[in-house]
Amino acid sequence: MPYRKFSNVIKYKFDSFMSKGVISLIAGLFILALLFVISISIIGAFIGIVTSDSSFADFGKLMWETVLHSLDGGVISALRTNSFSYVTLMLIATLGGMILISILIGVLNSGIAKQLDDLRKGRSLVIEDGHTVVLGWSPQIFYIINELVTANEGKKNSCISILAENDKVEMEDEIAMKIGDFKGTKVVCRTGNPIDLTDLEIINPHTAKSIIILSPEGIDDPDSLMIKMILAITNNPHRRPESYHIVAEIRDPKNIEVARLVGRNEVSFILMEDVLSKIIAQTCRQSGLSVVFNELLDFKRNKINFLEEQPLIGKQFSKSLFSYNRGTPIGIRYANGMIQINPPSHKLIERGDKIIVVAEDGSKINPVNNPELNIDATCIRHSEGRQRNPERTLILGWNRQAHTIITELDNYVIKGSIVTVVSDIDHIENEIQTVSKELTNLTIHQISGDASNRRVLDDLECEKYDHIIILSHSLTYNIQESDARTIFTLLHLRDIAEKTGHPFSIVSQMLDVRNRELVKVTRADDFVVSDKLNSLMLSQVSEEKALALVFEDLFRSEGSEVYLKPASDYVELRKPLNFFTVVEAARRRNEIAIGCRLLSKYDEDALDQGVIVNPDKSKNFTFFEEDKIIVLAENDW
Repeated sequence: MPYRKFSNVIKYKFDSFMSKGVISLIAGLFILALLFVISISIIGAFIGIVTSDSSFADFGKLMWETVLHSLDGGVISALRTNSFSYVTLMLIATLGGMILISILIGVLNSGIAKQLDDLRKGRSLVIEDGHTVVLGWSPQIFYIINELVTANEGKKNSCISILAENDKVEMEDEIAMKIGDFKGTKVVCRTGNPIDLTDLEIINPHTAKSIIILSPEGIDDPDSLMIKMILAITNNPHRRPESYHIVAEIRDPKNIEVARLVGRNEVSFILMEDVLSKIIAQTCRQSGLSVVFNELLDFKRNKINFLEEQPLIGKQFSKSLFSYNRGTPIGIRYANGMIQINPPSHKLIERGDKIIVVAEDGSKINPVNNPELNIDATCIRHSEGRQRNPERTLILGWNRQAHTIITELDNYVIKGSIVTVVSDIDHIENEIQTVSKELTNLTIHQISGDASNRRVLDDLECEKYDHIIILSHSLTYNIQESDARTIFTLLHLRDIAEKTGHPFSIVSQMLDVRNRELVKVTRADDFVVSDKLNSLMLSQVSEEKALALVFEDLFRSEGSEVYLKPASDYVELRKPLNFFTVVEAARRRNEIAIGCRLLSKYDEDALDQGVIVNPDKSKNFTFFEEDKIIVLAENDW
């Protein structure tokens, strides 16, 4: 056959040899150089440069001189013989050596360039143990890295490994630009598809302490891709025998059952949009609440710890409330893994139970001896509760969270309350009708219009509403355009408030935390920054799996939630007293005091809005009429 010709076979063999890589090429060049030197020496012996009575040592000397001339062309100028044949032969050796060395340099250069290119592509294996793996890439990743860097501060050999389809160098440059100080934590980026088993092995998930799976951006069904990432880990043929600690976010609540079937007990799922909706619903009724949530979720501030305290075993939970000066117990993690926030005061702490404590650092919490001696019982007030009235809520904008926000609001308000929805999105009537069927206490009114239009806002008579929610326009605009419309609406509302003399209670949903910092001119509004809250929760749960249950309990309408109530309901005003007294006042109402909001003193441009979580209980506070106590309670009255 024509293709079996000798020349074609040789060419094919040569191509196969060349494709084997740098090491094979270097080995081939070495063999070729050896054959070349031997050939030159044999020719020299054959033409009489080595005489017939010469010994084997003379042939070896000729080989050595051939090697020297092949490696160093300058040696030929030092020849002391007039033998034409010897000079010609060494000249051939020099030229041949130059060709072979040039080929060797080219091969090495190509190999090094290929290796550098492979490093740029991020295809090398990550050799780490006990690291945190992040799968996927989204704007959330910078908040997550920032939180994990804070959590790893002081720990040796901390590492965060990221696998995404982005270019490795671009990821590293963007992270370095936005994070700055890594505080000893190593961040490693690799390029690959998180659902590809081969690519997944690059990031070495089998030795990871925890794995965070980010919800993909810019696709219609991010949950399906997230579930595939989980399957790539849990069903991996190389998986480890121990359980993984995986944290993932679910966008659509209807996918949670399938996700749990896939992840079983190895994955902690956070229903991000559901949780955000509940936070917005709670925050719109209580100014400053979003700051409290940020305090509880941020590693840089107070965080939630689990402490097993031997001295408290066999004692009532109420005893723990007064056991720490710089720590605030909020619940119990029972020995069977169950979580209870704000348990009954008489609940006994048993062996194996852990106290859930809000503190800056669990290792630095020191018990307090006889704190009851510091309580000033004469300053404690006994409030009879407040009369509740129907509430009017205005929702400006519409997105996927609107449905859950309205149904959550229905759990907090009394019958006869009204929610008005203003949106320029077409075809939301069916969604509103669906929501209306699920409501018990609320009635929905819909108005078509652009919420960022001043004329529309003027016609709404906003001063008639108790609460205003500005939702992001995430269904129709990108992040920056959506936040811009939110800012326009907010600025208009502030101008209306100044002209009418009616202060509004406003909560605004922001998608980018940077835009939150641009609008201090809007004063003490609450901002729920979606990406940041998502990232904080994912980071917290990646460090402590049990926190997923704490957040689930904390953010739902059933059981105890966080409320800001008037200080006058608890203690005497305008009188110095320590926070142990406030804790006792709250305990008598079956509540837990976790902090306060000093509206009488705070700078209205400050991001913390006067909120103090987990205060020094031995420090004296003087409360005034506008100040609030932050409590865990079952209701807000």
